[in-house]
Amino acid sequence: MCIDCGCSAGSSHHHHHHHDDDVKRTIRVEEDLLAKNNRLAGANRQQLQQHDVLALNMVSSPGSGKTTMLECTLRALQQRYRFAVLEGDQQTDNDAQRIAATGVDVHQINTGAGCHLDAHMVGHGMEKFNLSSLDLLFIENVGNLVCPAAFDLGEDHKVALLSVTEGEDKPLKYPHMFRAADVMVLNKMDLLPYVNFDVERCKEYALRVNPDLVILEASCTAPDGLDCWYQWLEGRLQLRPQG
Repeated sequence: MCIDCGCSAGSSHHHHHHHDDDVKRTIRVEEDLLAKNNRLAGANRQQLQQHDVLALNMVSSPGSGKTTMLECTLRALQQRYRFAVLEGDQQTDNDAQRIAATGVDVHQINTGAGCHLDAHMVGHGMEKFNLSSLDLLFIENVGNLVCPAAFDLGEDHKVALLSVTEGEDKPLKYPHMFRAADVMVLNKMDLLPYVNFDVERCKEYALRVNPDLVILEASCTAPDGLDCWYQWLEGRLQLRPQG
């Protein structure tokens, strides 16, 4: 359930004399929902900080390349850092199987009809791991640029992926997500010769929405295509307290 797509209080519209009261009641339910989520997110964050675990909430449209980028990242860096992954999808454990093939611990969270992860789901997912043996927890959210924007999971950073096949105006169409994100990864840069995508215009749109946004260019297939991402990631890991 969430306030962004309207799935929190039923989608059918009824005309009756108490419409204003229903609207107020819906707003109160939505506010209570977010307040509860924020409390749980705070508890998640406190637990992660107690164990010096960096947590990243990976968000994007479906098909932007989150899982592939995670596979590459885990294989490249798992000899130096200790990872775990919470994998969010409405159905199937297909992506979790891909992550498991890297040798990294993964737990699947299926949301069913839900369009995003919430702090309650993530808190229970964290119970599947020994946090004291981790450096970084990746949370791969459900593919959706709307609903995950409003839901804090207890992460240190939201990382939004945008592939060059999607169109450079995505930050303007989905401003809440790019405003909530700390990092935008422009992914699939190797496809630029084959698509009509203006990189500089996309960056300008993104910074118009969020002037503090860190923008990284990435390709999971080009040699050294994830170097900037790895450098940012290792920089964040090195800022964590040393146990």
